[in-house]
Amino acid sequence: MSSYFLLAVNIVLGVVGQLLIKLGVNRVDGGIEAFGLLGFLTRAASSPFVVSGMGCYAFSSVLWVILLSKLDLSIAYPALSLGYVLILLASVFFLGEQVSPSRFAGVLLIMAGIAVVFRS
Repeated sequence: MSSYFLLAVNIVLGVVGQLLIKLGVNRVDGGIEAFGLLGFLTRAASSPFVVSGMGCYAFSSVLWVILLSKLDLSIAYPALSLGYVLILLASVFFLGEQVSPSRFAGVLLIMAGIAVVFRS
């Protein structure tokens, strides 16, 4: 299996994990203010969304170990920045978040940086 395919899967798992965790903690009515830190974390940890998101991270960590045996760290780590781009887009489309033009510009700069890394 291609190292770059595994890298893409790793990035997607990170994005999906973030989205699932965000969905899970959003469903804890009242948040930290209502339950305190320990109560909030206990409720969040019992959310199927949070558990699934953490599972995505666990699998992503296993893939990361494999990737580091196949790719230069100077390529693999900057490529993870693609997750920022995907998170921004997913936040808009799946969470309905408002993203300012300056945030989009920042993401474009990240994409430009990734392009420079991969061309070198």
